[in-house]
Amino acid sequence: MSKLTYAMKKTILLAFALLSFVGAVAQNSNAFSNYVPTAQNLAAREAFQDQKFGVFLHWGLYSMIGESEWVMTNRNINYKEYPKLAQTFYPSNFNADEWVAAIKAAGAKYVTITTRHHDGFSLYKTATSTYNSVDGTPFKRDIIKEMADACARQGIKLHLYYSHLDWYRTDYPVGRTGKGTGRPKDAANWKSYYNFMNTQLTELLTNYGPVGAIWFDGWWDHDSDPTPFDWELPQQYAMIHQLQPQCLIGNNHHQTPFAGEDIQIFERDLPGENKAGLSGQSISHLPLESCQTINEHWGYSLVDSNYKSGKELIQMLVRAAGKNANLLLNVGPEPGGELPAVAVARLKEVGQWLSKYGNTIYGTRGGLVAPHHWGVSTQHGNKLYIHILDLQESGLYLPLGKRMPKSATEYASGKRLSFTKHADGITLHLGKVPTDIDYVVELTM
Repeated sequence: MSKLTYAMKKTILLAFALLSFVGAVAQNSNAFSNYVPTAQNLAAREAFQDQKFGVFLHWGLYSMIGESEWVMTNRNINYKEYPKLAQTFYPSNFNADEWVAAIKAAGAKYVTITTRHHDGFSLYKTATSTYNSVDGTPFKRDIIKEMADACARQGIKLHLYYSHLDWYRTDYPVGRTGKGTGRPKDAANWKSYYNFMNTQLTELLTNYGPVGAIWFDGWWDHDSDPTPFDWELPQQYAMIHQLQPQCLIGNNHHQTPFAGEDIQIFERDLPGENKAGLSGQSISHLPLESCQTINEHWGYSLVDSNYKSGKELIQMLVRAAGKNANLLLNVGPEPGGELPAVAVARLKEVGQWLSKYGNTIYGTRGGLVAPHHWGVSTQHGNKLYIHILDLQESGLYLPLGKRMPKSATEYASGKRLSFTKHADGITLHLGKVPTDIDYVVELTM
């Protein structure tokens, strides 16, 4: 069978599968009102919480301009002009194994990569359009396939970002962004666009091996519509869970999670905080993830050299763990296909710290002592880890209620520390004011 025939056959099979699923949805729409996760899904949630640290990658045609991922709408680039960037998309330095190796060296356990951002360009071969890295560029390579293979070789979980909105396609109903790209509003066709998305998602969940999570973004594009916009998420979510039951679903909608979602996302904030104005929602019982940037932007920016220090990143990871959340740390790869050298250096610093203190982060949950300005606690079994990040005294009171520790140890050296018991807690005697990035005390309960 020729390659063309095989490709055509695979496309037809995907289309029939999608049509069958949509037909089943139409016959039994009530089936999605009460989502019950499978045992595989619940196990995947636990494993996700154990991983604690992932790296986010925003990469696409926008990287070539160097003004971050919103440049198409920020600059009002016409939807017929923007795709011309694809004609010269040739990131000759891209090496998936090098990317994944750097991510693994950082101590991250998973990577989330943009398969298709708001500009509509796909980083993988799709039967829905030639507007992708294989059929629409001189590069002619399936970036997601290469990342999937590299992740499989190196033991890193692959998560896939997918945009719900599109500034390029004319059948997408125009929302509050992308209004200046010139798309005719009368061309909107939700049924066509919804079918397009579900076909792409079916491809991603069929052709790239096990997927750890689908990370949606863009629901907020219609949050100010005069009448509520129906994204038909329950049906889409059910399709994903049917194709890969273990695949987690997260949606960066800045709302309390909807039915069918498996993780809760907080953008540029830790759970319970709203410093960036995007995360005022209540905290759910689902696994939590805080996505943050290593500098100030998601996609590559030529002028953004404001990288967070190794100390800031480590303390961000620790504070996330103390709030029972994962940290998803974003890096914007360069247009030529390399990760920025400064970002790689910062990731290496985090990895070196985790090589020593990883047991106090991986596999833990938020600890008995609630987060404070001075730091947080994490817990695993009978070990309670006190992470002291900013303390100006040599003693620290810990409210433990009636649970008294059997011993206290300086984690880095193994030196025993003394403490005074009180009716509802203890006072740790550290001997000096801590100056470490994270001074960890291990309490055996």
